[in-house]
Amino acid sequence: MRSELLEKLVSMHMPFGKYEGRLLADLPGHYLGWFAREGFPRGELGTLLALMYELDHNNLRGLLDPLRRPS
Repeated sequence: MRSELLEKLVSMHMPFGKYEGRLLADLPGHYLGWFAREGFPRGELGTLLALMYELDHNNLRGLLDPLRRPS
């Protein structure tokens, strides 16, 4: 796994849909599961959503906490 992908999860926003504007790392598990069932988008966004799905599914979201920028 490339660390720059993890960093993008906490900095890139969802560009469309019900959760448009939300950080990829903050997307709810049921939404990520829907993509897993229906198909992830092509390209980098799909790769990032698939990675976030795996982190969520395996209860590893906490790995992203040290990468988050302080608010």
